[in-house]
Amino acid sequence: MIDLARFEELVPLDHGLSVVVTRRSDHTLHTSVVNAGVLPHPVTGDRTVAFVTAGGTRKLAHLRADPTIAVVLRAGWQWTAVEGRAHLIGPDDPHPGVDDERLRLLLREIFSAAGGTHDDWATYDRVMREERRTAVFVAPTRVYSNPT
Repeated sequence: MIDLARFEELVPLDHGLSVVVTRRSDHTLHTSVVNAGVLPHPVTGDRTVAFVTAGGTRKLAHLRADPTIAVVLRAGWQWTAVEGRAHLIGPDDPHPGVDDERLRLLLREIFSAAGGTHDDWATYDRVMREERRTAVFVAPTRVYSNPT
């Protein structure tokens, strides 16, 4: 089993702020910034890196075509990279084991795992629904970082 402890240790140091790298159809790289955290996959229970993204984003289109992904989290001069395969669960990427209510809670769990807090969860839920937010779970195949 791949150890995500180092990644998880860095999450609270800068709100899980991470760079995500996906591949375009021509195999060039596309990058964006997300807030990521570590939590179990809702179906397999395996520990994953997870983040939430709005529907219609380029990263979602890329991940639907090719689930290869890298997530790099840094805090100060410390960093950890996780490479792996993305699994999408959302309104446009349904999973039979995750209904609408479970998705609503998953989006909250991921937000919280990345260090997020909210004063009005009902508004949060409404915005997530309106923006067709999708949960992205990264099953790690390789993890590496700078020496501590």
